[in-house]
Amino acid sequence: MVQVILDGATDRRGGPLPLALMPALADLARTGTVAERDWLDAGVPVGSETAIASILGWRPSGAVDRGAVEAAARGLTGPMRRIDLPDGHRLLVGTEHRLEATGPLRIWPSGAVPPRILDADTVVVGAPGAATGLGTLMGARTVIPEGVTGRPGSPLAAKTAAAIAAVHDGARRVVVHVGGADSAAHDRDRAGKRSVLATADTDVIAPLAALLAGRPGARLEVGADHGTDPGSGEHVGGPQPWVLWSAR
Repeated sequence: MVQVILDGATDRRGGPLPLALMPALADLARTGTVAERDWLDAGVPVGSETAIASILGWRPSGAVDRGAVEAAARGLTGPMRRIDLPDGHRLLVGTEHRLEATGPLRIWPSGAVPPRILDADTVVVGAPGAATGLGTLMGARTVIPEGVTGRPGSPLAAKTAAAIAAVHDGARRVVVHVGGADSAAHDRDRAGKRSVLATADTDVIAPLAALLAGRPGARLEVGADHGTDPGSGEHVGGPQPWVLWSAR
């Protein structure tokens, strides 16, 4: 099975995936099934660290320690250390996990660290961030292709190449995370968000569908972990649309 997580892809609660921008995904929807999946229980903070954890197989009951997740994505453990992030923030790792902005200090909330319930049969492909950090903490094998980021303009084809290699290597489950739409929406860049999703359709979804079409019984799932409103820049919870497709 291959899953593509389009981080923050919807704009509003219960909103649709923009299939008009995504012809490859629209083709999968026509021959597969479109379902709604609510990854979070009531009261759980809406965020990538909670929703992606649920997608990977651990449904959190409250906040997740995002600092620990980001640290794991970068191989950081132990005493306080600092690392510069691509968006200009700094990650401090230690007894407290902090995100320093150029303006007021933003503190990641404390929370649970996910259990190790996965193994190397699951491969998580993404940039250094929530998906790969969660994958690492949960025991999956993670792949961070050179040059990828969670921002618009990230080379999505590199993630696809890594995912295809994992399928050929016999991984039972491959999870590809695309974070640029969420980042663009946080920046209140609606056009940028649409551009990321269109590129994901061309560079990720279409080639993965072509690969799996030749493997009877293979499954491809594509959907959002949560929404992100480009008007407000805020996360949006509630059920998220997923396209479920099987090769015949």
